[in-house]
Amino acid sequence: MKKNSSKAFKGRASSLPLHLMLLVPVILTIIYKYGPMMGLVMAFEDYIPSKKGFFFSLFKSSTWVGLDWFKYIFQMPDFSMIVRNTIVIALGKLIAKIVVPLIFALLLNEVIHNKFKRIVQSITFIPYFLSWVILGSILLQIFSPRTGVFTQLLEFFGVHDFYLFGTPSLFQPALIVSDLWKEIGYNTIIFLAALTSIDPGLYEAAAIDGAGRFKQVLYISIPSLMGMVLLLTLLGIGSIMSAGFDQVYMLYSPAVYSTGDIIDTYSFRMGIQGGQYSLAAAVGLFKSVVSFILMVIANFMTSKLGNRSIL
Repeated sequence: MKKNSSKAFKGRASSLPLHLMLLVPVILTIIYKYGPMMGLVMAFEDYIPSKKGFFFSLFKSSTWVGLDWFKYIFQMPDFSMIVRNTIVIALGKLIAKIVVPLIFALLLNEVIHNKFKRIVQSITFIPYFLSWVILGSILLQIFSPRTGVFTQLLEFFGVHDFYLFGTPSLFQPALIVSDLWKEIGYNTIIFLAALTSIDPGLYEAAAIDGAGRFKQVLYISIPSLMGMVLLLTLLGIGSIMSAGFDQVYMLYSPAVYSTGDIIDTYSFRMGIQGGQYSLAAAVGLFKSVVSFILMVIANFMTSKLGNRSIL
């Protein structure tokens, strides 16, 4: 018994440095992830900022209003339009960032020349490392209605007064395509990594049976990637109520509010810039609750269909 207890004590002592390594990230997570959740109280009160500080304003100078802000949100005439824009844009991005990189990875996997493959991967991966502040500025310059290269090219062919990011009917497709341009390299690498884990013996057996490259991709590669597709879909559904604040905020304008205004931009414009902090908190809490519910439903469905679950 003494030997066993001494071994257990030595085991715990040897793992102590590993636990101490987790101390800093745990503290940072508590401060920056769980600490701000205290501000959710604003969603249930008429928050009035005070010179005495945030906590005094939160618990002393503000009056409790319960669910009044949520009732106000659902009665807003533009709220259904904002939710619809958010879901349409987010779903379009999710589908595009799974289907297109999947096809691109399958095609790139068939390339024999490794040097060419690495060059293509590097070129498509570069936009992923750039923020939407940079990429948005580049896109706005290219598609500028006066000095943009694309606009001047259209004018050469007789098309005038065209502005891609100023046309409501084209704004959502422009967001989806530009987001795909930024993310395609990253998601392609994920699928390429998944392809490398497939047993080469499966392809050899299929070739012996007379299956060509197309049938090998159709009956081996694609079914083997379905687990990764389900995982990326599940993770994407969890953020489906976000739709990308950075991108939309950099590219939209009042001319495209009807199709480009999403929950995050609306709460920022009306809540933060307009000084209605309780409204912004209520909108953010609504979005988080809906995202959590969708995440749980998607996880349940994927666990039943593909026997995979991450929750």
